[in-house]
Amino acid sequence: MAGARSRNFAGWPLFANSFRPFFLLAAIQAALSILAWLPMFYGELSVSSAFAPRDWHIHEMLYGFLPAVITGFLFTAIPNWTGRLPIQGGPLAALLAVWLAGRVVVTVSANTGWALALVVDAAFLALVVAAATREIIAGGNWRNLPVVGLVLVLLAGNVAFHVETHFEGAADVSIRVGIGVVILLIGLIGGRIIPSFTRNWLVKFNPGRLPVPFGRFDGAVIGLSALALIAWIVAPLNMITGVAMAVVGVLHLVRLARWAGDRTTRERLLLILHVGYVFVPLGFILNAVAALGELPPSAGIHAWMAGAAGTMTLAVMTRASLGHTGQALTASPAIQGIYAAIVIAALARVGAVASPAYNDVLLHIAACGWIIAFLGFAVAFAPLLAGSGRRALATMGVPAPAR
Repeated sequence: MAGARSRNFAGWPLFANSFRPFFLLAAIQAALSILAWLPMFYGELSVSSAFAPRDWHIHEMLYGFLPAVITGFLFTAIPNWTGRLPIQGGPLAALLAVWLAGRVVVTVSANTGWALALVVDAAFLALVVAAATREIIAGGNWRNLPVVGLVLVLLAGNVAFHVETHFEGAADVSIRVGIGVVILLIGLIGGRIIPSFTRNWLVKFNPGRLPVPFGRFDGAVIGLSALALIAWIVAPLNMITGVAMAVVGVLHLVRLARWAGDRTTRERLLLILHVGYVFVPLGFILNAVAALGELPPSAGIHAWMAGAAGTMTLAVMTRASLGHTGQALTASPAIQGIYAAIVIAALARVGAVASPAYNDVLLHIAACGWIIAFLGFAVAFAPLLAGSGRRALATMGVPAPAR
């Protein structure tokens, strides 16, 4: 029923499914934010935000870009979880407008005031949590309520970010809260979709060893990750926190090894999910090293944000955009170029922290790679997301699915 409603939607295709506008505009916002951030970092550009330049940059990535991608994914998945109709048309356009209003008011908050920026910006995630909770409860899909619970914590982190920057002059704890939620979401959702997608592909195209599905071990790793991240939020450089981060990092490596990613090299659309997840344990381990005083804390943070969040969002955005518009699930040369750009960007950004002598060069490489990846997604997928999927096939170099 939900799928039929989406196919029969009579309005602009951009508002037929949640992933269409949110993936497209999130990609554009991600690229433009970094395009603005590099000259801001060097003092060549400024915006009229109540946030300091560093905090504006972090906020727009952590509480601007990522919530849009999460929303696009969440409201595309919920109809499959519950069997209920998707959010589309006017309600979807209104939700998008609230998100856009948040981006504007945060950027000009020095003129409008921090309180107005807080209310408008926080309204988006508040609406997302309310709508998602209503749909999941109405559909009786209780097992997915923890995902909404994490989004609620993300909302709390966003509110805290505004309050902390106003009263303390800079964000600190609220940044770690947001990052912790993002990593748990990647661990929880990635831990379900990566082995599932891998199994489906291997059964068809490369029979043999299959990934271990989500089970008690995965649940234990998620639980221990939550405890380690809470310790990191409270005391990031504490020795006990460092030990916990190291142990959890190793457990995530074990978890990843159980998913048979080494057998997916023939299909980059699948391989990139495994590559993106590598940055999750890498971030834990780098934060453990930072707790020992051997590395700046930002190395682990950028492994998580530029690496895990950046790569996993593009992996999910490309796959979902193809799959939910009826296209063949394969990575065209353009898509593979997007993947290469984001991995290079992530490695360069971590490298810029680890190798101060090459900081400037690596920062520029990271920024260019990020912009190419997300602007590349927007250019390549705009015809598919905003119009007829079949008309977009030739542009993207993706073969049409067999009839």
